[in-house]
Order: sequence, then structure tokens, then C-alpha cells
Amino acid sequence: MSYDAILLTSFGGPEGPDEVMPYLERVTAGRGVPHERLVEVSHHYLALGGVSPINSQNRALLAALKDRLPERGVEIPIYLGNRNSEPYFADVLTQMHNDGHSKVLAWVTSAYSSYSGCRQYRENLAQALTVSELEGKMTIDKVRHYFDHPGFLAPIIEDLNKAMGRLAAKGIATADTIVMFATHSIPESMGESSGPPGVREGFEKPGGTYAAQHLAAATLAMAGLSEQENLPSWELVYQSRSGSPSVPWLEPDVNDAIRTAKDAGKKAIVIVPIGFVSDHVEVIWDLDNEAKETCDELGLEFERVATSGTHSAFVEGIIDLIKERTDGLEAKALSPLGPWPSFCKPDCCPNLRKPLPVIAEG
Repeated sequence: MSYDAILLTSFGGPEGPDEVMPYLERVTAGRGVPHERLVEVSHHYLALGGVSPINSQNRALLAALKDRLPERGVEIPIYLGNRNSEPYFADVLTQMHNDGHSKVLAWVTSAYSSYSGCRQYRENLAQALTVSELEGKMTIDKVRHYFDHPGFLAPIIEDLNKAMGRLAAKGIATADTIVMFATHSIPESMGESSGPPGVREGFEKPGGTYAAQHLAAATLAMAGLSEQENLPSWELVYQSRSGSPSVPWLEPDVNDAIRTAKDAGKKAIVIVPIGFVSDHVEVIWDLDNEAKETCDELGLEFERVATSGTHSAFVEGIIDLIKERTDGLEAKALSPLGPWPSFCKPDCCPNLRKPLPVIAEG
């Protein structure tokens, strides 16, 4: 397909202490999150100076892509836009249109299927077209999900091997180690409705397609360990729950899972933030602080694997995904679930509160 611009599409975050609470209120609007929870989470940001690392990480990724895209033959400009902080989607789309662009390909910093990780971005972009009065003047398509793309997984596998090597150097046996693949918890209803209806064979896990994609990615990461004869045990865990206490969310929580591992006699925990593409606040605070503190209290060794970030393999993988759409490059996928379709079905990952217009349906 022909596109004349790329949009690096992300979540956004505060850039100073005064922005923290307004940002959290925007993120959780209409979701019934108690005010006390917002205050609690605000302290996580304030402990980091009130600045979310996600923005600088996305700017670094944007710079890496700007350098590499022309070398890979992609001669169209790339912009950065956020859902919840500056630069907002509507402002960036206006700038793109003023720069002469009308056919946009959006790559999103979310590798998995769910309402919050896919459809909500598509709703926000559709709303931004309306706000900027660009309906009928600009089209936006979205790059497919990439949970099992080699470019996404290669950096994770590389660092997982390093973490296991550090534990081995301390004399800790693999039988005494458990690898926990951590991702953002979501409401059970959102998990069960994730992905296209009718695609359920092999998806019969609590959490629907969302969980199944994570389990596929985790399985691939474990298969990438250099020592295959004595693999450690592993499981999928969840973190960063933020919703109403009355609503069931996906479990087990990472800290509960760590305590269970201790009770089972494990001596070391390796946490892989498989659900995230960069080391933003929820990785740094919920894992590097809270999960590590739990390990320290229980006398467990703690290792945390890096996210894909700006690793060269991830940058190349993003460009591969872009070139699938711009140049017809053959899609790469390592699991039986992929490659994921390029376009979402109309009833995929529905908005369970209120249906809203979206971009890029197939």
C-alpha cells in the first residue's frame, strides 16, 4: 500500500510534577478508579521527579527510526503522537496534514490484542481526525500486532540469557529458579473479549486472546534460552492493576506469585516484562521497586530482564512491520498464532462501555 507518513503512536506521560494528577485523571476518566488509587500512583511518578521515562524513550526510538528508515529504503517522514500527553494526536495529525501528508501508517507501542492496547488507540485516532477536521482528508491504517515478531523477542531473549547466566555464576540451579513473564493486568471481561470472535482454538486460557498471545511470546522466549537441557519453570503473571476493586482483573499478581514461589522452595526470581516495549514507570516502579522489595523481604535473588527499548533488533523489526505494508515484505512470525492480520475485524476487542468510531477496520 502507499503511505506518505508514519505515526509512532504511544501512551504518553507527564513531563513534570504539576502534570502528574491531570495526566492520571485523563488516563482513568470514566473507569471508576478510586481517587485514593490515583494518589497512590502519583507518588510513583513523583518519586521519579514527576517525569515519565516513556516520553524520552519514545523520542530515542523515534530518532533511531529516523536514522534507519531511509537506509532501509523507507523514504517517508515519521512523527510521534501520544494518547494522553503532548504531542497529542489531533495536534500531530494537523501538523502532518499541513506538511502535505494524507495517508498515514500508525505503529503503536503495544504488541498485543486488547481494547486498551488496540481498539482504544483506533478510537482515539478516529476522534483526533474529527477534532482536527481531517475526516475525509486523511486516512490512518495501523500496523499489525507483533507479539511473536523476531525483532520484538530477540532483545528479550538476549537479556534473559544474560540473567540466567548471572544466576548460574552465583551457583543457583535452574531448578531453584522461576521465570515470571509480567504484563499489565486488564479486566477479565476485556481479556475474554480480546481478539477477533471465532478465533478461539488454542485460546482456551483465562484472559482470552490477550493471555494466549503473551503465553505464545513467553514460550518463544523460553525456547531461546541457550541452555535447553535444564530449563527453569515459568509462568505468566500480571501487574499494575488500577481498576475498581469490585471488578475482577487477570491474575496472579506478580507479588502474590513471588510469595507462592517462595513457598514452593524457589531461590531466585527472573522477571521478564514481556507485555511492554520500554522501561517506563510501570516497569520501573512495579517491578524494579515493588517486586524487588518483595524478593528482598523473602530472601530471594532477583533479576529483571530488559525490554526491547531501542535495541537494534527491535528497530529493524519495527521497520520490517512497516515494510510489510509499504513494500509487501513477507510477514515474520515465530508462533502458530501469527502473523496477526493487518486489519482488525469490526467487532474485534470491543469497547464494552460504548461503541465508538475507529480507524483501520478490515
